[in-house]
This record gives sequence, C-alpha cells and structure tokens, in this order.
Amino acid sequence: MTESPPTRAYRRIVLAMLLLVYTFNFIDRQILGILAPAIKADLGLSDTQLGLLGGLAFALLYSTLAIPLALLADRTSRSWVITISLAVWSAFTAACGYAANFAQLFAARLGVGVGEAGGVAPSYALVTEYFPVERRARALAVYNLGIPLGSAAGVLFGGYIATMVDWRTAFIAVGMAGLLLAPLFRLVVREPKRGTNTALRAPVGQVFGILARKPSFWLLSFGAAFSSMLGYGFAFWLPSLMKRSFGLDLVQTGLFYGSILLIGGVAGVLLGGIIGDRLGKTDRAAYARAPAIAFLLAVPLFAAGVLSSSVTAAFIFLIVPQALAYIWLAPVITAIQHLVPSHMRATASASFLFINNLIGLGGGSLILGALSDAMSARFGTESLRYAMLSALSLYLMAAAFMWTAAKALRGDWTDSGL
Repeated sequence: MTESPPTRAYRRIVLAMLLLVYTFNFIDRQILGILAPAIKADLGLSDTQLGLLGGLAFALLYSTLAIPLALLADRTSRSWVITISLAVWSAFTAACGYAANFAQLFAARLGVGVGEAGGVAPSYALVTEYFPVERRARALAVYNLGIPLGSAAGVLFGGYIATMVDWRTAFIAVGMAGLLLAPLFRLVVREPKRGTNTALRAPVGQVFGILARKPSFWLLSFGAAFSSMLGYGFAFWLPSLMKRSFGLDLVQTGLFYGSILLIGGVAGVLLGGIIGDRLGKTDRAAYARAPAIAFLLAVPLFAAGVLSSSVTAAFIFLIVPQALAYIWLAPVITAIQHLVPSHMRATASASFLFINNLIGLGGGSLILGALSDAMSARFGTESLRYAMLSALSLYLMAAAFMWTAAKALRGDWTDSGL
C-alpha cells in the first residue's frame, strides 16, 4: 500500500489502466455475438445453443465466484486479484478458438466467466478508494466506458478478423492481447492506502446482513438485472438481426453496431456519471430515479429501431436508446458503494453483480434465443426481430424497480469511510 496520497496524475493513470482492462473484459465477453453466425454455421448450432453460450455458459461461474474473489480482494490486494483474473479470462478466450463442438466451446466460455469473476467488483472498489466522493460517479462512468468501448471493439475487430481469416483466429488474437496486458497492469497499478476501516476484516455474513436489511440494495439489484437481460440480449443478438433481417455481412454489421455502441454507449455512460454527481449532491434518490426515466424513454425508440425497414432508419432509432440504456451504470454502482462501509465495498459490489449477472447476463441471450426458436414457425427468418420486440417489457420492469428504490436510497445511504 502507498503511504502518501496519490497524485492527481497517478489517479488518472490508474483509472486509464482499469478502463483498459475493462475494455478487454467486454471484448472477450461480447465478441461471441459478432461471431455467432459463423460459429452457428461451422458447428451446426441452434439459436438456443448460441443463447446458452452467450449467457449461461459465461454467467454461471462468473456470478457465483465473484463474491469469494471479492472477499479475497477486500482482504488482500485488489490489484493482484484483477491481474490474475485478466490472465485467466484471456487464456480461456484464446481457448475458445480451438473448440471443435458445442461442449468444448461451452467449457471454454465457463473458463472465461471464472476469470472475469475477479475483475469488476475489485475495480469498483479501487476506483472508489482512489477518487473523492464528489467525483466518484464520474470516475466510475469513465471506468464503465469499458463496456461500450470493449463491446464496439469486439464487434469491429471480431467481425473483421473473422471475415479476413476465420472466427477461431479472432478468439485467439484477443486472448493473447489480454495475456500481454496482465503483467503491465500489475507493474503500474499499486494497491492504495484504504479508508479508516482498512484494518477491519468483515465476515461475509456481516456484509450480507447489512445489504439484506437495505431495501434499496434489492430494488437496485433487480432493476439492474431486468435491464441487463435486455441489454445483454440485444448486445448478443443484434449482429444476427442485422444479418438475417437487413442482409448485412460481418464487416458491415461490425461498422453498424460498433458505431452505435461508440456514439450512443459512450454518451450514455458519461451522461450517467454527470447526472449522478450533480443531482446526487442534493438528493440521493436521483441515483435511482434517473435510470428509471431513461429506461422508460428507451422502450419506444428501441421498438422503432427493431421494426425499421431500412438500415439508415434502424441506426437513427437505435443510437439514442443505446445511450439511454447505459445511463444507469455510474449512478447505480455509485449508490451500491455507499450502502456499506469502505472495507466492504468489493464484496457489496460482487453481491450486486451476482444478482445482476446471474439473471441479466445468464438469462438475456438465452431467453431471446429461445423466443426466436419458438417464434420461427410463425415468423420464419423474422422471428428474432419479434423476439427482441417482446423482450422490451423487461425495461418497464427495470424502471419500476428503480423508481421504487429511489425513496429507500435516501435512508440506506452511508458515507462511512468515504
């Protein structure tokens, strides 16, 4: 741990490194979506099997191992846990390129989930330790730019490499890049001096007990989970929709969806951070109320984009709700950090991510894939379009949870340890 306070320049370097690692996190997580059509053709998979690979195969161990790894990070070194996690998930991403059938690819995606389980929650805690309370939502927003940046990079580079070479090379290339990044991250990012409660080692039952008694934790977690079901489902299946319903090839799909993610996603994440820091100063309820409003506004725009008859119209209609879909990240994650004392933050984040990812990531792509298969007899090649349209009800449920969480958040908030 460092004894002197970190300089402003070093805080920015740490945030940049965490952002880079999170970008690789989402490249490795989302690259499967752009490669799905090629994998489906090569391995002869159904939409339901693809949905399992995109969701449950990853989320199963990712969600369940996140809590013990967060406990380890809270009690030892968060930077070391992130470093090892990056190396593990990158190695398994490369292993995806050698899979010869569904079972082998499923096992490799399980391994990616094992690695990524130790990446996010400790990173949330590091950002919170390095940045003062009045700038945390914006710092977390910058960190969460890894989601649209990584998703866009996975779509763009994955589609390009798969077109120029094959889908297996795409997995191997991004996996090897992550392995090279891991030692650099450990050299640069030091474990910070923690807050006033650093010496305490809270039993896991104590952390869970605090969270369980706070209604806002459950409401925020389930609100995020329902939004993530739609978000991860769309992220996985939109490339397939552009191929089936709009006739785009992999490179065209990569440019289309990558542009939406970069423009809309980056704008939404940053806007969420600004809203959280500004409105949250006077009313903690804003950390939940702003996401609720964003989800409601996104529903009709997403519907218009999915039902569009042209690529241009789809792009125009989808770019704004893509921004709205990301507004929740910084405010909600900031709120979760302030439901517990500082020495419990990684564990609290992992508990939130357990609910969010097991339901959202685990179910999103699978449900959309199963709906598409179920609707194929009626709608044929357009079944995926109507499956995505039906799933928009998930945002209405997410908005209801977030709106209800707003009032509870005022009483549940704590600044213990700052």
